[in-house]
Amino acid sequence: MECTKDKNLDMCNCSYEGCPRKGMCCQCIAYHRAKGHLPACYFPPDAERTYDRSIEYFIEIYQKNKHL
Repeated sequence: MECTKDKNLDMCNCSYEGCPRKGMCCQCIAYHRAKGHLPACYFPPDAERTYDRSIEYFIEIYQKNKHL
């Protein structure tokens, strides 16, 4: 599968500018999965900016905001 980094960057909500995987979804997902985290795209913008990518935080947010 060919990476479409330019298209991915248009949709990527990761606010960590120094990330070497930004726009490369396959690498991003693999990286966060190996760490036991979720990538930025799973979080709403305000939650993403905390850089807490834990599964526990994801569950907490979505239990509070079930409409998201």
